[in-house]
Amino acid sequence: MRSWGAAGSSWLVAQFPAPLREERLPKVSLTRRQVTVAALAAVPVAFSATGTAQAREQRTLYIAGDSTAAQKYSDAAPETGWGMALPFFLCKDLAVANHAVNGRSSKSFVDEGRLDAILGLIRPGDFLLVQFAHNDEKSADPTRYTEPWTTYQDYLRRYLDGARAKGARPVLATPVERRKFDANGNAVPTHGEYPAAMRALAGEEGVALLDIQALSLALWQRLGVEETKKYFNWTDTEQDNTHFNPPGAIAVARLVAGELLKRRVLAPRDVRRLDAEIPESWITWPSPAAV
Repeated sequence: MRSWGAAGSSWLVAQFPAPLREERLPKVSLTRRQVTVAALAAVPVAFSATGTAQAREQRTLYIAGDSTAAQKYSDAAPETGWGMALPFFLCKDLAVANHAVNGRSSKSFVDEGRLDAILGLIRPGDFLLVQFAHNDEKSADPTRYTEPWTTYQDYLRRYLDGARAKGARPVLATPVERRKFDANGNAVPTHGEYPAAMRALAGEEGVALLDIQALSLALWQRLGVEETKKYFNWTDTEQDNTHFNPPGAIAVARLVAGELLKRRVLAPRDVRRLDAEIPESWITWPSPAAV
């Protein structure tokens, strides 16, 4: 558990050990002990003004997702997951436990025991925010691939059922869009049938849906071909159209927080700074050795 702050504020963000990048994803199966250790590492803790741990009083929003949301470390900077910026838009009594991990799909996250780790911690009144599809789309990898209208929906139901069984509220978020434009400068959707399949499932299950795919596509269209480069992990050595830098992560986190309010998952008192400028300096990357 790490605590960072700026301008007199502090945010509690649960962290996992530094994950591997998607292209180097190993086949992983967590042992029972590894699941327990990972779960304990992500327990959100409330602190008093003197730093003393208090009994659990605050609600927690758990994130299950992939590299677009995941915590990044100093060896990956300036790459930034939107889950790192989400606490800037939530009030202090709503903690964020970011369990998102690079390279995971709705299937591999479950198969590795990561959903079980969350369900071992989540409590009544908490939230489970689920965003997958980037890696579900990898048809050449049977450890991650799901088909949109069958296995993708089947795995997503496990998250919904698991959260509900614990008295928590599940929330689905369609996958944030990649940076892709056609020859005419139009932002192009890249996720195929997965967003539609998630929307349909949310309707069937009566679950709140944050349509981040549609909102981010509209944002990239508004920004245009060149300006969007400032939001993605474009550096002197890398041109990454999937992962974000601090401005991109902040922009997507703002979309997520706004949708949480709009869909009445959260109340107005639960969110803050939706229209405020967030300094990039608020984003920090801890050392992997410190986790």
